[in-house]
Amino acid sequence: MVEFVVAAESRTETGKNANRRLRGRGLIPGIVYGAGRNAVAVAVSPREITDILRSASGENTLFDIEMDGKRRKVILKEFQREPLKGQLLHADFFEVALDKPIEVKVHIELVGTPTGVKNQGGLLDFITRELEIECLPTDIPDKVTVDVSDLELGRHLRVSEVTLPSDRITLLTEADVVVASVVTPRAEVAATEEEEAEAAAAEGAEGAEGAEPEVAAKGKAEGEGADGGTEKKDKRDKKEK
Repeated sequence: MVEFVVAAESRTETGKNANRRLRGRGLIPGIVYGAGRNAVAVAVSPREITDILRSASGENTLFDIEMDGKRRKVILKEFQREPLKGQLLHADFFEVALDKPIEVKVHIELVGTPTGVKNQGGLLDFITRELEIECLPTDIPDKVTVDVSDLELGRHLRVSEVTLPSDRITLLTEADVVVASVVTPRAEVAATEEEEAEAAAAEGAEGAEGAEPEVAAKGKAEGEGADGGTEKKDKRDKKEK
């Protein structure tokens, strides 16, 4: 396992202009906090932080920040990137105590080909890609591997079915959260919906042909009312005569 040591220097200037000057020197601003100490503003090399992010454990890597001849065990808590080029702009580091558990998020890796994909023509839908866990800093796994080989069409795999790599890890994500499922391809769903709509329209048309038009019924009723009115008028005329 590679051990990372990041050289840091303290900084007192803050603000956009100060940060711009730092980046001109090939550094980025950061803050170290945690472990009951006051937060310390630092400047670090973005290249060293990028190497950590590209390692197997990524942002959950436990490493040392060395400043003023002293080392502090930290984990990368937050970082910001430039939207277009993806360059690191800022990084926050959380100092940890090796004997106290911390909460982190770890990536999920799916392995195997679901039977619902291989034999039933479905598609794998990877829904939840991270799990929130609690453990000692030294027990943080690089990732959590989940086997989806037995997942059938229309079935869901939930967090409650995930096996953690160690019994020293506590799962914080809710048990009923769906990790992955095998679904029917959207083209087939759309075709089925279209067929159902056409069938419903055909049934409606058949029903309309068998029923007496409402306008005709109204016309008949109006006609009957009109005839009745004429008959009463004839009777009145006879009496007057």
